[in-house]
Amino acid sequence: VIAGIIPTTNPTSTVIFKSLISLKTRNAVIFSPHPRAKRSTIAAAKIMLDAAVKAGAPPDIIGWIDVPTLELTNLLMTHKDIATILATGGPGMVKAAYSSGKPALGVGAGNTPAVIDETADIKMAVSSILISKTFDNGMICSSEQSIIIVKDVYDEVIKELKLRGAYILNDQEKEKIAKTIIIKGKLNPAIVGQSARKIADMSGVKVPSDVKILAGEVSEIGLEEEFAQEKLSPVIAVYRAENFEDAVEKAYRLVELCGAGHTSVLYTDERKQNRIGVFACKLRTGRILINTPSSQGAIGDLYNFKLEPSLTLGCGSWGGNSVSENVGVKHLLNYKTVAERRENMLWFRIPPKIYFKRGVTNLALRELQGKKRAFIVTDRFLFNSGVVYNITKVLEEINIGYQIFFDVKPDPTVSTVNEALSLIRTYEPDVIIAFGGGSPIDAAKIIWLMYEHPETDFKDIAMRFMDIRKRICKIPELGKKVQMVAIPTTSGTGSEVTPFAVITDDETHIKYPIADYALTPNVAIIDPDFVDSMPKSLCAASGIDALTHAIEAYVSVLAANFTNSPALEAAKLIFKYLPRSYAAGKDDPVAKEKVHYASTLAGMAFANAFLGLCHSVA
Repeated sequence: VIAGIIPTTNPTSTVIFKSLISLKTRNAVIFSPHPRAKRSTIAAAKIMLDAAVKAGAPPDIIGWIDVPTLELTNLLMTHKDIATILATGGPGMVKAAYSSGKPALGVGAGNTPAVIDETADIKMAVSSILISKTFDNGMICSSEQSIIIVKDVYDEVIKELKLRGAYILNDQEKEKIAKTIIIKGKLNPAIVGQSARKIADMSGVKVPSDVKILAGEVSEIGLEEEFAQEKLSPVIAVYRAENFEDAVEKAYRLVELCGAGHTSVLYTDERKQNRIGVFACKLRTGRILINTPSSQGAIGDLYNFKLEPSLTLGCGSWGGNSVSENVGVKHLLNYKTVAERRENMLWFRIPPKIYFKRGVTNLALRELQGKKRAFIVTDRFLFNSGVVYNITKVLEEINIGYQIFFDVKPDPTVSTVNEALSLIRTYEPDVIIAFGGGSPIDAAKIIWLMYEHPETDFKDIAMRFMDIRKRICKIPELGKKVQMVAIPTTSGTGSEVTPFAVITDDETHIKYPIADYALTPNVAIIDPDFVDSMPKSLCAASGIDALTHAIEAYVSVLAANFTNSPALEAAKLIFKYLPRSYAAGKDDPVAKEKVHYASTLAGMAFANAFLGLCHSVA
């Protein structure tokens, strides 16, 4: 059962609306009318009850309090059988609903400002405001309470207002009206929903018989200015603004004065999306209407298709409400979610192209024909020993320029990456070639990322996460600006086919494993020619590293058929050929080749199944 608190401002339409959304959600509703509007509220409730019963509803599906009092309303809201409260009314009643101990959907007061800038369609703006402000004699809480006009079009807007039936009050008349609409700091209930002519008569002001609204030109914004407050009648304040920015500021202050969270309106050229954006960011209102009559536009399904039809308009935490949207059917339903056990989709992601075989580098690099400039990342040993010549020779033959960065140390650091970036940004390559062991390839991956997306913050990409698919800070897609080619010269890390890069922060001296599939190279070239001369110690250490990768991938909780195969094949090759490779070195080229392939296969496995405790504590 729902408790429906009904205001004096729209006692019939609110009853009809709350009855409809209650019945649509199979809820009974009991209304507590406002004492000043109890007869119209009860009449509307009876009409809805008769229609519901005629359609087959239970005879007591809609009820009401015949003689409403504050005590009976409180008793209704706190009754044990009330499931939730739909509260529309003054701040005191809404606060009481929220304090009742029951779930409540209360809505706050409005003080809608309408800004008209110098790019607006003046006739359309004024016509819209008059349509809105005269609807129900301004009783709708979303109706405009003030117009803020940029000075360049101020006189034109005033002229249009007069033409369409607005009466512009002089200073004496404005003072009389002000004393009538607000009495002792509160809205005078006697003016609510009355015509402009009657309010003028109540104030001792003579106006034409066909007057539609009363407009007072004011400059102050505060509780000391009666026209700056919610008036719920065809009375409106008019402000002059120096420019658009000043108009937005005035609108913001009016909303914050006594209408936070409700509604605001901007009349502008819709092509001025930057202005709409500024207005939307500044104003703390749940409904921001553009070129729209606010009474009709805010209640939804008129003049726009974004707002749900509703006569209960939430103001969010800005206005002390639980919701900031138009209250509707969905707010009166409890939702059950049946969540069956499911596991995340798995995948097998590796570089799109993997070239392998002795001497394959010469042919594979020729696939880059058409590129202009290559940036080669390697270490000082490979540069000084001349091994990198195997790369540059092919690049020269296919007319690709190159620059070599060879200062990568065994554990690449952020400062090393920054040093490379200062060169690469000047050189502007269209391909990066990582040539070496894990360190040059890892460094190249971070250089690649920072070069393509200079806005990336290292601290963001180094943040921890539980699932590589759910990073707190996602790494953007790479490869649009520059292609990445990885050529390993050791048989251990498998970095040429993985989405991982390990880098050390110079300041904290912490080693960070960066993981994202965006870091997977575009091309991997697995050429055993580059590992023939590895010293025995490096052969053994890198071989055991590859074996560890294979074992950890195989026993991983994310292991799958697609990762088990390369993991098992890698382990098989290492057990068979690593002792031979260690013992005979380059005199056993077959063993060297098989161990090199095993390293890449293990890399493919752990790139998708990931590693375990051993690497976590390493």
